[in-house]
Amino acid sequence: MTDSMETRLAKIEQAIQPRRDALLSHPVYEQLTDVDELRKFMQRHVFAVWDFMSLLKALQREATCVHVPWTPRADGASCRLINEIVLGEECDEDGRGGYCSHFELYLDAMRDVGANVEPVESFIHMVADGIDVVSAGLHAALPPSVDQFLMQTFALIDSRNPAVIAAGFTFGREDLLPGVFQKLVERINLESHGKANRFLYYLHRHIELDGDQHGPLSRRLLAQICGDDDAKWNAAQHAAEMALDARMELWNGMVSGH
Repeated sequence: MTDSMETRLAKIEQAIQPRRDALLSHPVYEQLTDVDELRKFMQRHVFAVWDFMSLLKALQREATCVHVPWTPRADGASCRLINEIVLGEECDEDGRGGYCSHFELYLDAMRDVGANVEPVESFIHMVADGIDVVSAGLHAALPPSVDQFLMQTFALIDSRNPAVIAAGFTFGREDLLPGVFQKLVERINLESHGKANRFLYYLHRHIELDGDQHGPLSRRLLAQICGDDDAKWNAAQHAAEMALDARMELWNGMVSGH
């Protein structure tokens, strides 16, 4: 990565720092006072876990060839970076000798604490049957803050703009989540009394992978995509700000119950 790219990444980080700080000090974490509150949190947050996977696969679609017949892509470095991230997110170690996606690991963690997985499973079944995300959300009667979060994510996806998708993924997810999940670990260790071990495993895997591996990889991928194109970097910053604003609205909705 060139010095110019590092400077551009640093500029985005500086611009979004107030949003990051607000998210990391949000009262949603203090609300996790017992396992029942954790269940409520997970039943909403699981939709953000699912659309994380959708954002990831959208980025893979833009950076690599995922259709048949296959054709080569000019940017082999971007292909390598996104495929390394997909490997860890779509088929990670499950802690029991097997492999699964982080979404499936999250569902397992929900069952472990007795959270209701029926709404998200019903939503996934509808999407798998070809129902669009908006209609599936209406049928599932999602809370407004969850529905709005999904709509913002899919606006990034539907842009088909690699710089926009990569920025939302990098700064709205990979760069942010280790700090968010560390906050959750601190609360859950304090309040769950050993009743959320699968969820703690999920959180620790994300902290380890995103902080040490996927965060740096996603930054490099964004830099590869944007290069020296001012328009792409400007679009990337706007997408990063939008992604963090959407997360704030999701957290606000969890606190208010909307």
